[in-house]
Amino acid sequence: MSSSGSAFNWKLLKRVMVFVMPFKLFFILTIIITLALAALAPVMPWLTQIALDDYIAKDEMQGLLRITLIMSAVLLTQGILQYIYTTLTNRLGQEVIYSMRKTLFERIVRFSSSYFDKTPVGITITRLVSDMETIADIFSDGIILIISDLLQVVVIIVIMFYIDFKLACISLVTLPVLMIATRVFQKNIRITFNDVRTQVARLNEFIQEHLTAMRIVQIFNREEQEMHKFEKINASHRDANIRSIWFYSLFFPVVEILSATSIGLIVWYGGGSAIKGLASFGILVAFIQYINQLFRPIRQLADKFNTLQMGMVSSERIFKLYDETHSEVNEGKLVAENIKGKIEFRNVWFAYKENGWILRDLSFVIPAGQSVAIVGHTGAGKTTIINLINRLYEIQKGSILIDDVDIREYDLQSLRKVIGIVLQDVFLFSDSIYQNVALYDSSITESEVQLILEKTGAWEFISQLPEGLDYNPGERGGLLSTGQRQLISFARVLAHKPQLIILDEATSSVDSELEHLLVKATEMVTQGRTSLIIAHRLSTIKNASRIMVMERGKIIEEGNHQTLLALKGVYSHLYNIQFRVMEAQDSGS
Repeated sequence: MSSSGSAFNWKLLKRVMVFVMPFKLFFILTIIITLALAALAPVMPWLTQIALDDYIAKDEMQGLLRITLIMSAVLLTQGILQYIYTTLTNRLGQEVIYSMRKTLFERIVRFSSSYFDKTPVGITITRLVSDMETIADIFSDGIILIISDLLQVVVIIVIMFYIDFKLACISLVTLPVLMIATRVFQKNIRITFNDVRTQVARLNEFIQEHLTAMRIVQIFNREEQEMHKFEKINASHRDANIRSIWFYSLFFPVVEILSATSIGLIVWYGGGSAIKGLASFGILVAFIQYINQLFRPIRQLADKFNTLQMGMVSSERIFKLYDETHSEVNEGKLVAENIKGKIEFRNVWFAYKENGWILRDLSFVIPAGQSVAIVGHTGAGKTTIINLINRLYEIQKGSILIDDVDIREYDLQSLRKVIGIVLQDVFLFSDSIYQNVALYDSSITESEVQLILEKTGAWEFISQLPEGLDYNPGERGGLLSTGQRQLISFARVLAHKPQLIILDEATSSVDSELEHLLVKATEMVTQGRTSLIIAHRLSTIKNASRIMVMERGKIIEEGNHQTLLALKGVYSHLYNIQFRVMEAQDSGS
């Protein structure tokens, strides 16, 4: 479904028109006003002809006053209609992109994680923002104005031939040249527009990524190198726009020259006819006005077709995103409620990329209410287990069960509602601490949030903040420390009362004092719930009743802390390494 070869794509337009239907009254009214404006356009030259030939030439002041009042009424009507038209088309465009953007975002939030793994954030932002705005132009400056301008051109040409056939033929002799020039312009400007949109997406992608990673850029003194990269991308964006400007700067003077040529031919031939008495001066002046009215929409038609082409290209990109097959599969009918919490992996195979197996025939059972820790080297597949329980990714083989039911049989939203996760990299929104805990769940009150924060130990520092629960921790929670963000994430989980708890290396990036608070918070969160703890610091799971050791997607050791140490295997090796590091740190201090 490519629009690269044509400015008009019926399939795309039909899909856009689906979003117009709720506002069809606006659309129909706009079409009616468009027809009225096209009909009124040739009225003024005709009235000018009458004024010159019937009243000014004959010194009839009464008739001249009457025709002047009629002309004023026509101009006033045109002005009112133009105001209503502009308001309606812009309103229609904004309503359509509001609806499209809402629908697209509803799909994006249900895309699987594989889409976000492969697609730069800047590309998606471009589709949701700037490409959407271009679609609005289809209605305010595109298809409806094209209809109006084409009608106006047809009406004016018919009237010109009706008034004076020979003079019309002479004045329109430049029209074929104009049509060729318009076609060449339209073809080239389409190519440059595609380039402009591509460069906008690249620029958005680069800026978004580097603003997010600005600390890394500064820490590693990469400012100059990244600036060179930005200059290249920015220059490509500038050059793409300059190329489009060049075609405009070439096309418009050509139109003006052709228009002036037509007027010159009218003055030459029509003036001669008027002198010989074969044509009136009123017709001569009317034809000059007709030519101006004819060339203006033709000149604008090229620009309008370009606007329509922009909208078609943007529509194609937006619907391509809309048609993404990465949406999460949610065919389950069971509602996950009154979950006891038994988790079972049964011969699970999983790969992020084809045949790059992360989990290999993995099987284990966690009884309801039991707290189990998983340890292993980086890349062993620990975090992957979390992603699969939440169905952020779909397994290729085997099955995952909760309470002996395949998780694919549960409704996806209800499944995730019973699972609480605390990640190592906590994400806080740029909103109040209260909303970061409650996540806009109106059933969770501020007093409940405060009580939970007190239990997790977070209230001690939150109470010292300028606005308490209303304090905004900034983008991604950047105004708080890692440990403080972790404590808030524990409170977030407790506030939503899940039946299953997953902790992904939640104490791996904090100091000993905060680790003590987080360990207490962990005990509180996991109490009475089935818990899966992905551990980095083995000291935090020594008291776990069951520890599973993973390597290359399989469980190779299992038992409690003492049992695993006695095996003198992978767990013992990992523990001894960390113990020696801790001893070295203690002796150094």
